[in-house]
Amino acid sequence: MPLSPQRLNLSLVLVTATCLAALGSDRSSCRAQTPDARADEVIDQGLLWLASQQHRLGHWTAQGRYPAAMTALSGLAFLCEGSTPTQGTYSENVRSAVDYLVRQARPNGLIGDPLRDDRYTYGHGFSMLFLSQVLGEEEDYQRQQELIRVLTKAVEFTGEAQTAAGGWGYVSAKDQSGFDEGSTTITQVQGLRGCRNAGIPVPKVVIDKAVEYIHNCTLKDGGVQYSSKGGGGRPAITAAAIACLYNAGEYDDEFVPRMREYCRRHLDAHNQSNYGHWHYAHFYYSQVQYREGGETWENYRKATAAKLIREASRVQTPAGQGVTWGQGYIGNVYTTALNLIILQQENAALPIYQR
Repeated sequence: MPLSPQRLNLSLVLVTATCLAALGSDRSSCRAQTPDARADEVIDQGLLWLASQQHRLGHWTAQGRYPAAMTALSGLAFLCEGSTPTQGTYSENVRSAVDYLVRQARPNGLIGDPLRDDRYTYGHGFSMLFLSQVLGEEEDYQRQQELIRVLTKAVEFTGEAQTAAGGWGYVSAKDQSGFDEGSTTITQVQGLRGCRNAGIPVPKVVIDKAVEYIHNCTLKDGGVQYSSKGGGGRPAITAAAIACLYNAGEYDDEFVPRMREYCRRHLDAHNQSNYGHWHYAHFYYSQVQYREGGETWENYRKATAAKLIREASRVQTPAGQGVTWGQGYIGNVYTTALNLIILQQENAALPIYQR
């Protein structure tokens, strides 16, 4: 499987330098891989495995569940590699994913199937994010207009699904009695920001209410609690909340410094343990650290990449050697898609993840 142009150039430079240094001493050193070259290999093998899991209709699932969410996250992993619906190694996979999600769009704006998915707001939010990143790359006018139509209705649905407290639950507020929780709220806000960046109208009041919701859920120690009703501070939700505030344009938000300190204590790059939502937490925390840049990002990137390389499981695919990650209870597609996005953060291929 060929490496992407950026990673191929970097890998060639690093390997060449290693070999030149080894000349005159031990030529066998030329066979050794640099850490970045190994990361490139794992990324390409992970993408290869993920592509092999796509269904003929264009979607992915988590052991048969959550098709909209898994399709959007998998699509994002391929976009991070640099592929688009019309160009790149995985253009066909991306195009099929787009077609599937467009077909899932309901008349009321929901992207997903409420009869098969009891937590459909996740899929809806991730789908808004994925499709909004694709919109600017779409070259066909009719398909572009179709995406604009779907995303415009999706934004309307999200606005109507918001609770009185300013958050979102697993389903629309219209379908339940005001339940909200942090992770679904962040998913909606990031999807809305992706849409706004792509030129889709997003009511300011919806974003303002969501920012207020995050503020109200932030505890004195900087942790963001599970819900507006309580539940204690959660590192994963706190990392997601910071990314959410950044996406909402709140770069100087007064809550951010103590939220970042809370994450530093709980999500330090050298904390190698795998807790329940490690991959979800670092899906967002990698975005936060990348925006920070400099030494903070480099230290985090190296430690996190080393961990993910070490934990990758080699598997055979019809197209060759692949890798996957199986931690967590949702399944390998979910974990692998998140890890590939984390590992490719520095590509800055998606506008939503750029500094």
